Amino acid sequence: MSIDRVATSQQSAYFLSQIQNAGARLDQTNRQIASGVLAETYAGFGDKAQVLQATLSADARNANYSTATTLAATQVDLQNTQLTALSDLAAKLKKAVSDTVANNDARSLMPQVESIFSQALAILNGKDANGDYIYAGGRTDTAPVSVASLAELVALPGVAGAFANGDARKAVQVADGQTVTFGLTASEVATGLMQQLKDIAAFDVGPNGDFDNSAALSGAQNSFLTARIAGVDTAAQGLTAVTARNGGVYNQLENALGQQDAMKVLYGGFIEKMQTTNLAEAATQLSLNQTALQAALQVTATLNQLSLLNYLPVR
Repeated sequence: MSIDRVATSQQSAYFLSQIQNAGARLDQTNRQIASGVLAETYAGFGDKAQVLQATLSADARNANYSTATTLAATQVDLQNTQLTALSDLAAKLKKAVSDTVANNDARSLMPQVESIFSQALAILNGKDANGDYIYAGGRTDTAPVSVASLAELVALPGVAGAFANGDARKAVQVADGQTVTFGLTASEVATGLMQQLKDIAAFDVGPNGDFDNSAALSGAQNSFLTARIAGVDTAAQGLTAVTARNGGVYNQLENALGQQDAMKVLYGGFIEKMQTTNLAEAATQLSLNQTALQAALQVTATLNQLSLLNYLPVR
């Protein structure tokens, strides 16, 4: 009769599997400490994987919203600067007309009007960094102001014919289900100012004009220019209103950027908490895993060395 070991083959297999499991857990903890992350695949996060994946997706969408909102805010801010410049031009036009009436001398008026028109034209036909016309209203490859001189402006039957822009507005998604419409068109911004410039230039080439040779204003010239002071003031007020609306849009975009930054911090902290290894906890777990592996090895080794001889009485 043979003296068998106490351990059966099933028991040996079980303890070997425990050694493998303990070794795998030890390897995993070592990788977590070395890499600084809890797992390299979603499967490694167990029941937290779905939450982590959803958070990462939300964080990526928020980053895309932030990029688009920043570009929109940059354009709106640029337009705000240009609207301020157009308002300054309207103020200069009002001053030029007022000074002409006050001084009873129109000889310097038209050079100032020409300069104001040229500066306004340069702003309205300005392009962005991509080469698109800023005030084109969707027709980004077409100059929004189609006239190149005061003479061309005067030749038109109406000031509306000076504008070739479309009516489209841009929209940017700043959050899930939330968009902000932005962008201005040349006709929306400058119709009033262009109308005043057209009226002055048209009068100048008319029978009562010739401001360049008017050292003293005629009655007709005085009446016309006095009326233009109020007209230019109305155009300036229109520009102020447009600038205010544009500023309101900019504030919306800035608020959205603030919310996006807050969400970035929130998502980032949550993701870091889920992904990043807690070194203190990992060190404790490492020690436990080492102990578990050592215990499994010792038990298996001892069990495999035992036989019935260990339990027979000694005579």
